[in-house]
Amino acid sequence: MKEETLQSAKNAFEIESECIAELGRRFDSEAFGKAVSLLCKAPRIGATGCGHSGIMCRHFAHLMCCIERPAKFISPAEAVHGGTGFLQEGDVCLFASRGGKTAELLPIMDICRKKGVKIITVTENTESPLAKGADVVLVQYVNRETDRYNCQGTTSTTSLGVIFHVLQTMMIEETEFQNEKFAVIHPGGAVGERLNK
Repeated sequence: MKEETLQSAKNAFEIESECIAELGRRFDSEAFGKAVSLLCKAPRIGATGCGHSGIMCRHFAHLMCCIERPAKFISPAEAVHGGTGFLQEGDVCLFASRGGKTAELLPIMDICRKKGVKIITVTENTESPLAKGADVVLVQYVNRETDRYNCQGTTSTTSLGVIFHVLQTMMIEETEFQNEKFAVIHPGGAVGERLNK
């Protein structure tokens, strides 16, 4: 194996760990507090994004379901063909877009506004359309992607995942979610075995 390949592997660990550390230093308790308040009160939660952001939004929806908050990933393609019917007035939709300008998401934001759905946007660009149209903006930080061209959705995906993990962690505290409830809905696997002993 080339020495450059091994060095790139070491660099990847450093790049992503530095990103997480800086993200922690930039933690905005007020913005996260507002987001958590909206999520805890919402009857239903939607999450939408494209590409790697969309994949992470599926993870976010699953995290919400794991603490018994009804949630669903809304495909940008399906959203404008009836998929936003899942969302009703008083619900929350989370938008993830690093640049905040993802064209496929802008019509979904318009629909949410018309329906009285609250909007949380996770983005680096606070001057973007998706940020300016949101009720709450959670600012993402990415130092650089791990590949040599700084193009692949690597560190940015990690950064977004950490933000979602922080939101769920805070919601567990705010709602006083109990592990006994998790045991009922998670009987499978090693976690289920441990919870249901």
